[in-house]
Amino acid sequence: MPVVDARTTPGAHETAVARLREAYAALPPGAPVRLAKHTSNLFRFRDTTATAELDVSAFGHVLSVDPVARTARVGGMTTYEDLCDATLPHQLMPLVVPQLKTITLGGAVTGLGIESTSLRNGMPHESVTEMEILTGDGRVVVATDANEHADLFRGFPNSYGTLGYSLSLTIELEPVRPYVHLRHFAFGSAEACMEAVSQIAAEGSYGGHKADFLDGTAFAPDELYLTVGAYSDVAPWRSDYTGQQIYYQSIRRDKEDFLAIRDYLWRWDTDWFWCSRPFGVQKPLVRRLWPRRYRRSDVYRKLVAMDRRYGLTSTLTQRRHLPPREAVIQDVEIPVERGAEFLRFFAADVGMSPVWMCPLRLRGDRAWPLYPLRPGEVYVNFGFWGTVPLPAGGTDGHYNRLVEDEVGRLTGHKSLYSTSFYAEDEFYKLYNGEAYHALKRAYDGEGRLLGLYEKCVTGR
Repeated sequence: MPVVDARTTPGAHETAVARLREAYAALPPGAPVRLAKHTSNLFRFRDTTATAELDVSAFGHVLSVDPVARTARVGGMTTYEDLCDATLPHQLMPLVVPQLKTITLGGAVTGLGIESTSLRNGMPHESVTEMEILTGDGRVVVATDANEHADLFRGFPNSYGTLGYSLSLTIELEPVRPYVHLRHFAFGSAEACMEAVSQIAAEGSYGGHKADFLDGTAFAPDELYLTVGAYSDVAPWRSDYTGQQIYYQSIRRDKEDFLAIRDYLWRWDTDWFWCSRPFGVQKPLVRRLWPRRYRRSDVYRKLVAMDRRYGLTSTLTQRRHLPPREAVIQDVEIPVERGAEFLRFFAADVGMSPVWMCPLRLRGDRAWPLYPLRPGEVYVNFGFWGTVPLPAGGTDGHYNRLVEDEVGRLTGHKSLYSTSFYAEDEFYKLYNGEAYHALKRAYDGEGRLLGLYEKCVTGR
């Protein structure tokens, strides 16, 4: 029997859907539409004063959890923090839980998501069995892989809200154990590290340690680590990285570790991976004074947004007569056999560290049209988030364009949550413009929502 969220009264979701349709129809024609959300994990900052906002707060909670069927029905604007809080009491979790608490389920599906179960379970959209979507033309449709909206179901991932918005999704869940036993394996070269990823993909373990979870961290070309996690019913000790200790620093220090399952899921959130450094939060004195409830990714992201809005860092850089800095905030997927090439390029031409590494492969045997990873192929997601001083005479976009060119050369793919510089014809060649435009005509024929290129590249 599904367990219904106590905040959900009979018919409440249906009423919210009807009200949203009415609100959408009443928006001024021609005005770009933006969801009114308290949090965002996108890094395309833009002026929203001339944008019509759509209140989707009614779709921000779990509707029900079915512990027997191992499924959950979830509002599209529900954060993974709230989703896991609803499923973990049943010893269940989503098959893939992106690493930041305020990523929403709908956002992870339409914008893609990834984490350390992605070598086993693929990407979040692959465990969705049904989507309820408000389309660009104002309809509300239920899409599955086998009904009359199967094209939308398969084309929704990587559409970034340009075809419509998910109102509810039904997802699969998997059983969990109370703890995760981590082992950090060190490698002296990118080649050895990528060979180990391939071995784990083939065998499901490394050094006798089962790989229920797998990600990695590259601190330097000759200092890389793969963190292999196995479910455990016992824990001789439990580490806590929400206090004074910092998770990514432990990877270099400790060979093994134990975390409670919830703490494991959010191990990266407390310090936004390592990106809390510019705010001083990793300094012991500042950390003691900074309230624990504010040590989380959404707080840091708001600080970055404020800095972008008022130009605080750029002004300070100019006054110090330092070279301007370019934000290089990207996630890219590279075939594992070419991963070492990418790491060598990145160290030599960009020089930012650390770099997150997350192996993945599609769970199913079919590709998804708008993000055409090849079924059966192992990829490594490389994530890097920070700023780099521009070379003399360089202009903003210098490093990001280098990354885009190298990703293309290595037959990889780039996530679109951040800045992109592709020409329009190149963009739609990479992201299957033929399939996208067919979906756009079918579900947003009048162009009520922004197009994918306009939203993800030109910054509208």
